[in-house]
Amino acid sequence: MVCAIAALSGLLFGFDIAVINGALVFLRDQFHLSDFQTELAASSLLAGCIAGAAIAGWLSDRYGRRSVLAASALLFALSSIGAALPRNFVQFGIARFAGGVAIGVASMLAPLYMAEVSPARIRGRLVSLNQMAIVTGILFAYMVNWSLSFHGSTGWRWMFAIAVIPSLGLFIGLFFVPESPRWLVEQIRSEDALDILRKIEGEDAESQLAAIEVSVKQERAAFADLLAPKLRRPLALTVALAVLQQITGINTVLFYGSIIWERQLGGSSHSSAIGANVTIGLVNFLATIVALWLIDRTGRRPLLMLSSGCMAVCQLLLGLAFLFPSPPALLVLGCMLLCVAVFAVGLGPGVWVLMAELFPTRVRGRAMSVANTALWVASFVLTVTFLSLAHTITITGAFCVYSVMCVITFFIVWKLTPETKGKSLEEIEHLWA
Repeated sequence: MVCAIAALSGLLFGFDIAVINGALVFLRDQFHLSDFQTELAASSLLAGCIAGAAIAGWLSDRYGRRSVLAASALLFALSSIGAALPRNFVQFGIARFAGGVAIGVASMLAPLYMAEVSPARIRGRLVSLNQMAIVTGILFAYMVNWSLSFHGSTGWRWMFAIAVIPSLGLFIGLFFVPESPRWLVEQIRSEDALDILRKIEGEDAESQLAAIEVSVKQERAAFADLLAPKLRRPLALTVALAVLQQITGINTVLFYGSIIWERQLGGSSHSSAIGANVTIGLVNFLATIVALWLIDRTGRRPLLMLSSGCMAVCQLLLGLAFLFPSPPALLVLGCMLLCVAVFAVGLGPGVWVLMAELFPTRVRGRAMSVANTALWVASFVLTVTFLSLAHTITITGAFCVYSVMCVITFFIVWKLTPETKGKSLEEIEHLWA
């Protein structure tokens, strides 16, 4: 129940990043946007994500995981209203930036909080609930976009406004969940932490509390501490994985799917182009269910290697498909669906799980903030350059670049990434000793 409530932030995350896919085709018409302005409309949210991720670690270490998540829920709601009511492109961009701040905070805190309240034996599955919630939000956004696309030029406003409902649901739900026991230990509230650990770990609560206390005493959190010799490797690895998760190109499908369908395949109406995304969202959703079942059985590394390897092939085939004068619609859709499916099984949840696992308790908030900031910078760069890159080196060249990034990801996981399946957070810490 605790993880399900926290994962509502993932649902909002998924909805907010995907709703722009369907709204863009209407925004371009209403505000007469150029390609560059279209890129800014899609990426203004991600600029906010960078800011949110940068402050999330400091806020969570100072005020607690639960309180900061509640604040982000309110910001989600306010930004949704703001994005639904703009009179010009600038007002829209400001509202989306504010929503991005909420996403940046929640994207770091939700998996962190879930990892800290989860038993080791099922932690990967529970933290992956956040990814499940993200893809549920994406599917929900695509379905809302498609249903509202038949309501004329003002339907896009309702696409954004509807996010107020789950935002308030998250805010209310957080009143019924406990604070992170590991954060409570940091605040010298071990008795409160033990009460929560008894519900999570049962008979092992006392031993887990002792391990957490030892870990907290050994660490003194400061951003400079992240450059200590034993933390350099996990920091470099998580930043690399966070960046590569984005620049493998998945957001080109999630953000620009409707525009790709309209421009490259031709003849698609707004509604039919948006409707094609519903299929992508459904595959994304179903593949993430598979990931939940596999991640604590097969481990993180095998899924990440399978995902990055298959994505390399899919992105290459997708690029080659656009060499045809009339690209085969079924081939394009098939490549998109397979790319999204393998991402959802591996790179999607796996990177978030590793980011929540690889650091010691005392620096986990700040370390994840650094990794999340890197992730959102990469996502912003990808999103704000896609249309320009496709114009400069053709859409085939763009997808070939993303394919190369997938190959690099495969080798980094194969050569440098440890397996964390079944290990407690304190056991994982000893990997870097």
